[in-house]
Amino acid sequence: MKIRKCFAELSAHLTQRQVTVITGMRRVGKSMAIQYLLDKVEHTNKILLDCERVEIRVLFNTPHYESIVEHLQLQGLNFSSPCVIALDEIQLVETLPSFIKYVYDTYGAKFIVSGSSSYYIKNRFSESLAGRKRIFEMYPLTFEEFLDFKESGIKNIATYAWKPYSKPWYERCHKLYEEYLRYGGFPEVVLQKNKKNKQELLRDIINSYIELDVKLLSDFSISEDLYKIAKLLAARAGNKIDYSKLGSIAGINRLKLKNYLDLFEHTYFVYLLIPYSKNIDQAISQQPKLFFSDNGILNELAGNQLSSGQLFENAIAAQLIPLVDNLNYYQRKTGQEIDFIIDERKGIEVKETAIEQDLFVLKQRTESIKLKEFTLISRYAHHQFKDFVWGGNIF
Repeated sequence: MKIRKCFAELSAHLTQRQVTVITGMRRVGKSMAIQYLLDKVEHTNKILLDCERVEIRVLFNTPHYESIVEHLQLQGLNFSSPCVIALDEIQLVETLPSFIKYVYDTYGAKFIVSGSSSYYIKNRFSESLAGRKRIFEMYPLTFEEFLDFKESGIKNIATYAWKPYSKPWYERCHKLYEEYLRYGGFPEVVLQKNKKNKQELLRDIINSYIELDVKLLSDFSISEDLYKIAKLLAARAGNKIDYSKLGSIAGINRLKLKNYLDLFEHTYFVYLLIPYSKNIDQAISQQPKLFFSDNGILNELAGNQLSSGQLFENAIAAQLIPLVDNLNYYQRKTGQEIDFIIDERKGIEVKETAIEQDLFVLKQRTESIKLKEFTLISRYAHHQFKDFVWGGNIF
């Protein structure tokens, strides 16, 4: 089994009484994380139930919780001793949070649960499991994890994180990074060697996301509409979203379109970045910038509609999101902008081939808004200029 970076933090929480909640987009590796944690449990008083199985959904839809407890006892679970109950794909059973709360309070069982949507999990669990749970978010592979999954043989990969450009590192990894930019970081896609099969897997992930996650969690019943909106958004990756204009193109009213985007965001499909501003009301009132959570998905949806610069900027956004608390963009009315602001302290500018002038401009712009830190990120190496961080070092 391949070990994800987040497994260490998950393992540390295994000894805590709180419910361990793992959420993230479909097929990022949540089921693998659950199995890893169960293997770490030293005793045998544990059980794994997959809510994608119809008989499991029928079981948990039983209105009498003690009947469910009895059923689990018949499967060998002993509630009078420390026990672990793992539940996969909990978003498929609406009543599960209430059952978990009952068993947590009555029997003190340890729960490990996973689900594909923060839209469901954060809302439902906040209501019924306040103080009883901790949520861990899983994302597609970082480039560090990508190198491990590809069995690159590179040792001490973590020491290169955020380091300035290094020619040996760049020459060793740039072809792998280009693959990462094209096909993204879904584990099964990364492990697939055939390019055509990679594309088929990405299409299947998109289809299962729309058909299972989005339709299940909403009243949106028309798959064609959802897919059409996803493709329209892909063509605008890295741009500000004008709901009225996009709704007009799609033939969907502004409010419904905004509901679509909210759902896409809360199911980890896209990220919406609000502009950086000291005035929170002013920031919220401005248009958000849209990025996709995975470049493989973006490439499949956008086809040849995006420039290589847009694809690179989207990749950097997706690489940054799991690493920081807040990610914003900055743009003045004059048009001057900074691609990303990290945690209100560091300005990030993304260039395909960075040059010295780019660094000078970035320094001026960050100083003008009183940011003390700045980093220039480049996709390609320049034969003279070296004062940047290569995209393959962002992890």
